[in-house]
Amino acid sequence: MRENVSLRRKPFALAMILGAVLIAALALLSIAYGSTLIPFTDVVAALGRAIGLSGPDVSGPVGKIVVDLRLPRTILAICVGAGLGVVGALLQTVTRNDLADPFLFGLSSGAAAGAVSVITVFGDSFGIWTLPVAAFTGGILAAGVVLLLVTRVRGQGPERLILAGLAVSFMFTALTNYLVFAGDQRAAHSVLFWTMGGLGLARWDNIWLGALGAGTILAYALWNHRRLDAFLAGENAAESLGVPVARMRRTTFLVAAFSTAILVSVAGVIGFVGLMIPHLSRPLAGPLHLRLVASCAVFGAVLLLASDLLARTLLPPQELPIGIITSSVGAFFVVTMLIRNRL
Repeated sequence: MRENVSLRRKPFALAMILGAVLIAALALLSIAYGSTLIPFTDVVAALGRAIGLSGPDVSGPVGKIVVDLRLPRTILAICVGAGLGVVGALLQTVTRNDLADPFLFGLSSGAAAGAVSVITVFGDSFGIWTLPVAAFTGGILAAGVVLLLVTRVRGQGPERLILAGLAVSFMFTALTNYLVFAGDQRAAHSVLFWTMGGLGLARWDNIWLGALGAGTILAYALWNHRRLDAFLAGENAAESLGVPVARMRRTTFLVAAFSTAILVSVAGVIGFVGLMIPHLSRPLAGPLHLRLVASCAVFGAVLLLASDLLARTLLPPQELPIGIITSSVGAFFVVTMLIRNRL
């Protein structure tokens, strides 16, 4: 029995080690590559000087590019990828829907509507914080509307939550399209780039938002991993184990909405990460949430780091919206899932 347990643990441990190595390698590549290629020796030297280690001084603007521009962007990519991966896993668990992610429940579209309203209509009333505040407000508003709709109908099962989320998503998407059409047409490019996601807003003074969004959902998932495991046996079994299913579903949705709104407020709308990562992680981590959450965080960070690196290097010196990369990969992933299930 102990041998079987150790054999099951080995693939997970190896996968986590591989994920950590990939994060480190992709982080270095992300800092080195971009519109300006920086040699790895200069990257290592600049990072060493930034943390107080003695070493060669990096001349010119290279040090500032590494420390002030690309390092915050890399850290934000790790936080956003990890947070969206865990959000997707929790939403799929409490709704029992394998396609659940922040897009499905209107969380991302609400945040997008808030940000677009600022870009096209209201302007920068709060300076550099206007866009994050508006996006966060839109995401929380969308979550509130979804929960209000659910409480107004009979039954509060997962199918009600999904239908309410879809309705709210379409509503805020329509509002976003109207604002783009009726607002300042000169802002169309900014709107397009933001609604498809990007990490260009990353700065040292706002990456704490990414860390807060990822840390909140990660801490909640780890603290409640046994209650989330009970959902795997069905709602009746979970109730018999003492888990308040309806309240747990609402609380999980609210925490997911809070984290998603924060992440979208600094990175824009990045789709399919929350959908794909749980499916990629379960074969390695298993269905139980203690390992699954850790695996989703690691491989969500890997996916977003790789996507951001591609977005900055495919069409130099232009930068593609990162959502184009993740949506392309996500579409291929969903088609592959459908074909495999049919076979």
